[in-house]
Parts: sequence; structure tokens; C-alpha cells
Amino acid sequence: MQREPSKTTDSSKVDISRQNVSEQSFSLFLVQIQGTNDSSIVSKCSTAALGYIHDGFLQYFVTKRCRRAPLIHWGYYVRARAVDHCVQEFLQQSQGYPRRQILSFGAGFDSLYFRLKTVGLLSCTVVYEVDFPSVTSRKAALIKGTKDLAMVVGGVGRRESGAMSFAVEDYKLLGVDLSDLSKLEQALKEAGLDPEVPTMLLAEVVLTYMEISRSDALIQWAAHHFPCAQFVVYEQMHPEDPFGRIMQQHFSRLNSVLHALAQYPDCEAQRRRFLQRGWAKCSVIDMNEFYAGFIPEDERRRVQALEPFDEYEEWHLKCSHYFILAASKGEELAWSPLFSKMPAFSADDPPRAAGSISASVCTIAGLRRYGHHSVLIKPHVVLTTGGFGEQDERHCRLRDFHVLIRHEDNWCVRSVRMEKSGNTWGGRLFHTVTCVSGSQALAVGGRMSPTNADLGILWLRFPESMTASDPDCVVVELVSPQPAEDLASSRWRHTTTEVMCQGQKYLFIYGGRSAVQPVLGDWYFLHLEEFSCKRIPVGGPVPEGRHSHSACSWDGGALIAGGLGAAGQPLNSVLFLRPTGSGFQWQGVETHPPFIPRYSHTAHVHDGKLLLVGGVWLHSESVPGVTVIDLRTGFSLDYQIDTVSLKWPLMLHNHSSIFLPDKNELLLIGGGGNCFSFGTHLNLHPVCLGLSNILTSQ
Repeated sequence: MQREPSKTTDSSKVDISRQNVSEQSFSLFLVQIQGTNDSSIVSKCSTAALGYIHDGFLQYFVTKRCRRAPLIHWGYYVRARAVDHCVQEFLQQSQGYPRRQILSFGAGFDSLYFRLKTVGLLSCTVVYEVDFPSVTSRKAALIKGTKDLAMVVGGVGRRESGAMSFAVEDYKLLGVDLSDLSKLEQALKEAGLDPEVPTMLLAEVVLTYMEISRSDALIQWAAHHFPCAQFVVYEQMHPEDPFGRIMQQHFSRLNSVLHALAQYPDCEAQRRRFLQRGWAKCSVIDMNEFYAGFIPEDERRRVQALEPFDEYEEWHLKCSHYFILAASKGEELAWSPLFSKMPAFSADDPPRAAGSISASVCTIAGLRRYGHHSVLIKPHVVLTTGGFGEQDERHCRLRDFHVLIRHEDNWCVRSVRMEKSGNTWGGRLFHTVTCVSGSQALAVGGRMSPTNADLGILWLRFPESMTASDPDCVVVELVSPQPAEDLASSRWRHTTTEVMCQGQKYLFIYGGRSAVQPVLGDWYFLHLEEFSCKRIPVGGPVPEGRHSHSACSWDGGALIAGGLGAAGQPLNSVLFLRPTGSGFQWQGVETHPPFIPRYSHTAHVHDGKLLLVGGVWLHSESVPGVTVIDLRTGFSLDYQIDTVSLKWPLMLHNHSSIFLPDKNELLLIGGGGNCFSFGTHLNLHPVCLGLSNILTSQ
């Protein structure tokens, strides 16, 4: 069955083996497994209903439809594409044989047979599906009782017998526990499966729920039983990074422990697993690689246009924690489907950590959020605005402002009263705030939703003086100026950077995305005194459009690093908008070793060094920490963040960071996001990183 966890929970720990659990626990286990199938089929049906996949049969296996979130749709879409790719390759490769077979383990209410049969791809092919008897019996009843399904199979099937829940000439449903190999082999034999003909074995999120010894035994049994076969597996990996820990916690809460992760945590471990158990060849890639290498660009554009989507970080993280594997044996099927086309995507070499940075907790309430913005408005005074987070024990867009004032070595929280807020703020996400003087900052852009981003520009005015000893709350006045340029402000995931041209201050507004354009590559120069956009000559090669990049003021210009490009892939460029006599010039900054592509990070410049903090990259064996780039030499060093003292997984995307130059410290505020179907994760408290050692050692 398709093993998306259900919402049913139970406090008892259950085990996949009948021999190791009580009868009551095993009954609960069956209920839980049934729930995984029901939940998954609802998600698949929702994905099909929105047009991501074409499947008119899923609706017959759902009792109550429910529209899922776009991120769920994207996840089920890429899963379906990966499995279908492998099935199509097998059918094409084996089409010259008089007989062939597909054996699907834990198939649940999957519609694979019906889809293939309808388009005429099951010539000389028999499909066998194996699941628990309670699941196959329900599926058989649905097939018999649904006219459209019965028409595809050609009748109501033979009478149920033994393990056989349903049988027609080219489709067999078997109710067998996969952990009992002797019963499995006997049931398949009685159903007519021929181990000598080319066979595809399929397991979508199934093996990981079995005890490792039993799933290993199943893999080895299949290699020995079928001389000419391919085994395709889709399931989770990378349990120990922050996203992986959240994923594991989620499944553990649902009594659906991912057993395989402990022994087979990554692609290489899974590949060795199959090779050591009798399979001749094995190819494994994560879903980021599959999406970039096997789904055509025009198809990706079609999917992106189906519904508003703005959860790129969670999408890439989800894809880096799932893999598609294809193992093969026998000369006829000597190569696996994923070897037929090498993907255009290539993973980056893992960074060599030059050291680690210790993280310490700042126990401050009220800052559990992401998509916000934090800015240093005075020495040791931090203003945080907007975002999505926790308020009154619920998750929502945040309309409040938050001020931190450092007093000696502690941060004090000050209450904030907004004046003239009216409908001008509204709870923005992915906006920018730039401090332009000792008493005012400028908020630009942001969104309420991916279809509502016409939020404009706001002045934020605050007192000239702020100290921790002041008795009153901080008053921030919101003022709507005359619109400078609609196109400049109707965007989000952009950057705003103060630059200088011929002695005049400008705000350089660059990149981002809008409700119309998924990636913007334009820029504007907003004159801060006249408050109007000016045309300033910019030479050099025009950079690729991007959003979720970083930008810092440096030497009168702007340093741009990383971002997510139009192809949906992180960028590896570091660019300098260099001031010239008459305007600016784009030029690249070479780094050694090359800069690892990333986005959704933050950045700071200090003493000729560019600091890149956190973010998302597609190199899934590690997570970004702090990268230090010497802007004079281009020499780059990566540092891991030591999170041993933290009691929660530190997710450094959609966060903000403040650099305190007199302390050589970074204050990390917020961060996190919606982790696929695993729930929303918000970093519990701000985190402080001491950088003195790494800044003085370079």
C-alpha cells in the first residue's frame, strides 16, 4: 500500500512482525496500515484532481475527497513521475518477450494496473499486487462494485480462494504478509507467477516499515527467485539532519517507525544493500536529481502554473529526503531504468568543513516565525517584522513588530505599539526592511499570499533613542509614502540594498518574484531623498533572474549571492554591482573552492569578508552552516554549526540574522517552514553564534 501515515495515533509501539507483538497490538498495527493507505490515496486523488497527474481511477478508491496543499501535490507528482518512468522503461525494454510480470508489494489502492490497461500497455503482462488481506479484500470489493473498474478488468473476477482476493487473466490481488516469505512464495506460485519471465518488482514506501532483517530477506529472496528482474523502490533517507529528524519524529508519533533509516541512511548505503543481496546493478538518485534530470522543462512549467506555489525550500528539502532506486539482474535487464538517461543534474562535491561554530540559545519569547525580516535599527537594537508563525497557540501571518535591545550580554524584549497601522501592514511575508537613518526604515514589498502581493512601500518611523532602561514601549509609526514605482514594490523574496552613485544614496531593489512572474531579473534605483526611481546606467553581463538570494552593501555597491533561478535550481554566482564614474558595473566574484549553489540564506559583510548563513542547497549529505568568503582573494571556507546544546532541530532557511560587529556575533532569528506532510516546524528561540575565532583565523 502507499504508506503515507494516517492521522490515527496510538501510544503503543507496534512491530511489523506478528511474532514479536501481541494480538491486540497487531490488530492496531493493521488499523494503522489501513490508515496509511487511505490517507495516501486521498492525497493522490487530490493531486490528480488538480491536473498534476492524469488518473481517472483514483476517485473510485476514495470515500471522501479532500484538497491537499500545493506542497503535497508537488510531492506526490514527482513520486508518480519517478515510478511511472521506471515502469515505462521496463515495459519498453521487455516488449519483445511473450510474457512479463509486474509484482507490486504493499500496493494498497494504487491504480497502476488500471492506468496501464486503459492505454494498452499491458500486452502479454500480468500485474500481481500484494498487501495485507484486509486491504486486498476492500480493494476487491471496490472493483466488483464499481462499474468503470469492473469494465477495465473485464468482469468481477473469479471466486476468492486462499490468499487470492481477486483474479482475472492479467490482474491478481493477493492478501499476504510480506514478512512471511514462505507464504508469499506459495501464494504467488498458486496465482500463476512465473519466476522465469522478465519481472518488475515495485515497493513504494513499504520496505522501510518492515524490520530490517525481514526487508533485507525480501530483497535477497527476490534476487534469488527471479533470474531476470528489476526492483524499484521509493522511500525516505537522510534521518539525521534537521529535516530528517522532523520527518522521523512525525512517523514515530504515528507508530510508523522508519526502520531502514538506521542502517541505510543514504543513496550509497541503499545501493550497497541491493548489490550485496544478489542484484547485479543498482542506480539510486534523490528526487531533486530526478526532477531536474528527467522531467522536461515544458512539463515543469505546466506544473508550476497549476496553482499558486511558494514553498520552494520545503519542496527541495522533501525531495532530498526521498529516493528512487532501480536494481536489476539478468542479461535481458542488465541495466536499470535510471541508467538509460543520465540526468542533467549533478550533485556538488561535499564541502570540507574548516571547523565548527558553537550555537547557544537566547531564551526569548515571541520569535517563532519564518518569512519575516529583522534589521539592526541602532547599535544593539533589532526590529523584527511580519512573517508566518505562532500567535495565541495558532499558526498565522503575524501582524506584530518585535524589538530586542541588548543590555550588557543579555537581550531584553520591548513591547511595540504601532501607530496609524490601519490596513497598511496586514502581516507581510518575504518583505524587506532597510534602515536608512537613526529614526526610520523602509519596508518594501512582501506578500499576503502568492496571489496577493500589491503591498507597496511603507516608512517605519521610531524614536531616535532607545535603551533597555526606557520605561515605555517602543512606538513605531507606519507611513504610506507616495508610490515610487508599482513594479518595484509588487514583489517578494527580493532584496533591497543601500548603494551610492555620485554622492547620492539609493535603495537598490533587485530580483524576487511576483504574482505574475515566478522569477524576476529586473532592478530599480530608488532615490531615498526624492523618493523616486531613477535610471542609472549599469554595464556588464546581465545576471540571471533570481529570488531568495542575499544582498549586502559593500564599497558603495551591492554584493549578490546565490538565489533560486528560473529553472528552479539554486545558483552558484557571487556578483558585485560595482560603482563606476557614471553608474554601476556587474562583475563576477570568483571563489576558491567554487561557491556551492544555495538560496534562502542570509548574508553580511565584515572586514572584507562575505558571511553566508544557512540556506538550502541540493547537496543533501549535509546542511549549510556559515560560509566565509574573503572578497580580496576569493578564498572560501565552510563551517558547520554545532547544535549539540539545542533541544530542537535548527532549520536555517526563511530565517533572519543580525551581525554585531563589535561582538563578532551572529544572532539567528526564526526560521523553519511547512515540512511536507510532517507539520510546521519553527525554531523555538533565537540562536547566537560566536564568530571571533573564524574571523580572526582567516
